[in-house]
Amino acid sequence: MTEALFWLYLINAVLLINHEIDSAYWKEWDLFKLPGGLAGFLLLHFPLLFIILYGMAAVAWQRPSATWFSVLLSTGGIFAFGIHTYFLKQGREEFDHPVSKFILWATLIVSLGQLMVTILILTHRTAV
Repeated sequence: MTEALFWLYLINAVLLINHEIDSAYWKEWDLFKLPGGLAGFLLLHFPLLFIILYGMAAVAWQRPSATWFSVLLSTGGIFAFGIHTYFLKQGREEFDHPVSKFILWATLIVSLGQLMVTILILTHRTAV
C-alpha cells in the first residue's frame, strides 16, 4: 500500500504544481488579495514547493512523517478544488478554462484517493 501512496502522492504533486503554474497565469495573488504581486507569489512558492517535494521524499523513504505529509497534500488538493469552484460559481473568470478545470477535477479525484489510502495506512498502523 505504501507504493500506491507514493504514486498517488507523485501524481497529486504534479497536478498541484501544474495548478500553481496555471495560478501564475491567472494572477492568483489578485484573486486572493495577496500582497507582493508576482514577486510575493513566487517567493511564497519556495517553501510550498519544498514542503511538497520533501513530503514526496518522506513517502518514498517510508518515514513516519510520510502519512502526515500525505494528509497535508491531499487536503491541500481538496481545498484548491473547493475554493476555485466557489470562485467560479461566484462568476469569477479565473480558472474558467477547460484545462484549468481538468487540473482541478483531476486534483480532487487524486486527492480523495490519496487521502483514503493514507487513512487506510494510518488505521492499519494503529491496529497493529
